Amino acid sequence: MNEGYVLSIDQGTTGSTVLIFDHEGQIKSRAYSEFTQHYPKPGWVEHDAEEIWLVTIKVIAEALSAANIRASELRAIGITNQRETTVLWDRATGKPVANAIVWQDRRTARFCDELKERGLEETVRRKTGLVIDPYFSGTKVKWLLDNVAGLRTRAERGEIAFGTIDCWLVWRLTGGKAHVTDYSNASRTLLYNIRELRWDEEILELLEIPRAILPEVKPSSCVYGETDPEMFFGTHRIPVAGIAGDQQAALFGQACHRPGLAKNTYGTGSFVLMNTGNKLVFSNEKLLTTIAWGIGDEPVEYALEGAIFITGAAVQWLRDGLKMIQSAAETKDLARSVPHNEGVYFVPALVGLGAPHWDPYARGLLIGITRGTTQGHVARAVLESMAYQTRDVIEAMQRDSGITLQELRCDGGASVNSVLIQFQADILGVPVEVPRIVDTTALGAAYLAGLATGFWESRAELGKKWQLDNRYTPRIGEVEREKLFRRWRKAVERARGWALDDE
Repeated sequence: MNEGYVLSIDQGTTGSTVLIFDHEGQIKSRAYSEFTQHYPKPGWVEHDAEEIWLVTIKVIAEALSAANIRASELRAIGITNQRETTVLWDRATGKPVANAIVWQDRRTARFCDELKERGLEETVRRKTGLVIDPYFSGTKVKWLLDNVAGLRTRAERGEIAFGTIDCWLVWRLTGGKAHVTDYSNASRTLLYNIRELRWDEEILELLEIPRAILPEVKPSSCVYGETDPEMFFGTHRIPVAGIAGDQQAALFGQACHRPGLAKNTYGTGSFVLMNTGNKLVFSNEKLLTTIAWGIGDEPVEYALEGAIFITGAAVQWLRDGLKMIQSAAETKDLARSVPHNEGVYFVPALVGLGAPHWDPYARGLLIGITRGTTQGHVARAVLESMAYQTRDVIEAMQRDSGITLQELRCDGGASVNSVLIQFQADILGVPVEVPRIVDTTALGAAYLAGLATGFWESRAELGKKWQLDNRYTPRIGEVEREKLFRRWRKAVERARGWALDDE
């Protein structure tokens, strides 16, 4: 089984990436394309699921062509995805019935407040491991059923299918034969009981969501179906065999297979996950308890997670909103142009604050500006905000788990920015490690698919493939570290609750 390749679809928030891996876990080719972001109202974020499908097919073709690999040489396909983004589609036509509501979308904030006021937060947390927040899929599904004309009736008749983006892509790849998701994505819907491993009837009733629309939930590493030759390239049928939400896939790709190992992925947002093994650790710190993965017939494994909504997206805002830079890479030199933040802080609450604050009404804040403030200070403040938010989450995680982190493994696009990662080590006070392959999200999905099809034999084999590229150690002292962090906390307090008066 050493011959051939595994194709991994990494369907992110702003674009789709396809990577092809060989048996050594090395990248043979890569293709990427962005797709349209829709912002119909303040706080609303949507995608066209049909466009996502077309872009995904395009980049698959480009990746195969770039490596001069035929579809018949692929042994499996793995999928990893932006997790909570919600798609509803017509089972008969396979067409979406509305734009997908993206995980960043805040339109259900008021309804979430109502659920909390009814005292339901603890019930939901004990069943799902999640907090009641617009972030998750459940309230998005309810909103669509309530607001798209005739949709609820059609859903109750079984004519409509719901899925997160992984589920949508599997449906399209298999020509509508497989309506499935995996444990990790199901655990992000606010509808799935992570202790009993089933859709929760009480929550479905609470949110008025018909069971008929829900996908079947399967392990993260198993064969879900085969590609439809009409949908894919040529007559060869390829097993679709690995699914994991992007952050769980990155945890797997970083070889964090043992309890206590943790990683942070810098993408549109940042997500810190710590493996807690077969043990459910419920958080007292407003972190999420989530399913990490299920491998075949093995018991599922869990993780603690801190979800930070805006990190890389703040750099995109510098590029697209402020037109301050033309590419993300420019932030490194800009930040280096000043030796210190000089009291300038940026709180990137552009869509509210995630863990451990969970404030949908917080808004972005740039503070400490003087006549001497330059673009360099702003760029530095944006990069430093990623590291501060990560420390917020890791401190909460350590209190919950009783485990003191000895090191942090980092990946994702921004992990190549040495200014950011050095500051991350400085503000945490522990080493930060960056692997040779930073596309660990796609790598994790490929590993899960390859395990299910026998392309790789075991997790032990995969663990040996992890290779260190850079290790950053702290360079500042405790006094300076704590002073910087105290001022960050003051800035966060000033950003909280800002949009409450808008509604």
